[in-house]
This record gives sequence, C-alpha cells and structure tokens, in this order.
Amino acid sequence: MVEEVHYIIRPARDRDARQVVEIDREAFAGNCLFRSPNSYRREIHNSTACYIVAGMGEEPEETEQPRVPWYKRLFHNRNSDEPSNNDQYILGFAGLWIMPDEGHITSIGVRNDYRHAGIGERLLISLIDLAAELGLGIMTLEVRASNKTAQALYRKYGFRVIGKRRHYYSDNGEDALIMSTPSITSASFQSHFQQLKESHNQRRNSSFPAACPQEAAVLHQTKERRTDRVA
Repeated sequence: MVEEVHYIIRPARDRDARQVVEIDREAFAGNCLFRSPNSYRREIHNSTACYIVAGMGEEPEETEQPRVPWYKRLFHNRNSDEPSNNDQYILGFAGLWIMPDEGHITSIGVRNDYRHAGIGERLLISLIDLAAELGLGIMTLEVRASNKTAQALYRKYGFRVIGKRRHYYSDNGEDALIMSTPSITSASFQSHFQQLKESHNQRRNSSFPAACPQEAAVLHQTKERRTDRVA
C-alpha cells in the first residue's frame, strides 16, 4: 500500500515534458502517446486538447530566467529536458481532447510506484469536472479489453461499453473497448458524480487540498483557448 502523498492537480507545462514522457513510457510501454518531449509540447499547446498533471507537494514559484545570448540559444534546447532543482516531481498525467459535444480522454497515466493511491481516480475526476464546466455532453475513451482494473474505475464513474475497436493496440494487436458516459451535465449523472467525488475527498483528504486554485487555472486556460478557436 502506497503511503499518503500530498499532491496538486495543475495544468501541464512545457517544463514537465521529460517527466510526462517518462511516465507515458512506463505506463503505456507498447503504445506511448508521446514519442518525444517535443511531441508532448506540441500536444499541450493544441487548442483542442487539455493536459493536466498531478505534482507532488506545492508547485515551485516561477523564477526569472537569465537572458541567453542568441548564439547560445542555438544549442540551449539540447539540454532543456535535463532535470532542474526547481522541477516539481510529477506523479501522473491525464489528457482530454475537446470536441463539439464530447470530451475524449486520451490517457491517464501514473508512475508505477504511486499506483493504487487514488491519483488516477483524482485525475479522472478533474477531467470530468473540466468537461462539465465546458458544457460538453458526454465523455468517451478507449481501454484495453484485458485492463479490468481501469474498466472497473470507468464503470464506477458512469462509463459503459458501446463498441469495440479490433486489433487497436499495435504492440500486441489487442482489442480496445470504446466506453462512453451518458450526459455528464444531467442531474442524475451529477448527483452520482458529486457523491463519488466527496467520497474520494474523504478517503484521500491528506493528498490534496479541498479547494485547488490550480484546477481553476486549468479551466480558465482551456476556456480561453476554446473561445479563441470558435471566435
């Protein structure tokens, strides 16, 4: 059993690239979402996507970076993925593609050493909260047919199997189950969801603050990007 750990949910940032790619490869060895830190950076700046991370402790304050001469900047990015003393340790990440009336969960990954500590569930809660605040109708995802643990978590939060993608996973040709929620803004879904959320808060009370300004920042940034896209 993993000891209780304090963490926050916040927007994914460029400087998280090395750690998120590391978690991605650890959690999804055969089907990584990000092929490199650069592919991660492109995805988090995608206006139709939102990525969040679970970071241990409090997020370090931004420090002003010294100006680098232009000729050194030519080589500066080569070391941009090296760890810094100012880096927050990332425990997990999750992603959401934002469609006209649907939020599609691309992945929820947690470091092996921190699984079964409620972090994946907390990331899922945050994505559902975000999608509901954005007024999306439903949430969908794909999950390995053999991954019964993940399926149980998704079913707990109202997802149901609606189809199958045969030979979806390239590493072993395994099928993917397509799962979807009913309307996430309906009174019945929200009533059940809020009960689950409160239960999780009580079980993991020491792991994260009850009110998280970082999660508000996720919503604010996503709404701004979505407004820019449809303007």
